[in-house]
Amino acid sequence: MSQRQQNHLFEKTISTQPIYDGRIIKVQVDEVLLPNGNTAKREIVKHQGAVAVIPLTEDGKLVVVRQFRKPLEKAIVEIPAGKLERGEDPLDCAKRELEEETGYTARHYEKLSSFYTSPGFADELLHVYVATGLTKGESRPDEDEFVDMIELTLDEAHELHRTGEICDAKTIVALFAWENRLLRANG
Repeated sequence: MSQRQQNHLFEKTISTQPIYDGRIIKVQVDEVLLPNGNTAKREIVKHQGAVAVIPLTEDGKLVVVRQFRKPLEKAIVEIPAGKLERGEDPLDCAKRELEEETGYTARHYEKLSSFYTSPGFADELLHVYVATGLTKGESRPDEDEFVDMIELTLDEAHELHRTGEICDAKTIVALFAWENRLLRANG
């Protein structure tokens, strides 16, 4: 369906009220004109975008980090990821985040996908890369970032998903992308 055919769904912004301007997000409330002529309020989180990396070792393991996530009040296991700096190329960000969080560098990066994490209220676009040809080094997390680096087999990763330690969308997408990659390679 073309953009022109979708115009009947468009919501025109009437006004925008800034609510919060933080280091990672901005929050605003937009008043919009609906296609039926009524108005509505939309609470919107603006985000600069982020990257996530699916690092795969030569011996068939996934490199992940365990990190405390305050909104969840618990530590979870995730693939390495981080926020894009203003004007930063997503691939450069992927390389930086992989090395900072795990110490690994990679010879090869392949873009897997880009997707919006929560389009009902946020504009965050997440770019996901597969990293192979890994070389181990020393991690350098940000000063307010505390992580444990772990290497998992596919079965171990699925078990952590089953128990809820892997519970974020990007890492769940990574698990299925990894499994699909293995199936294609063995298929």
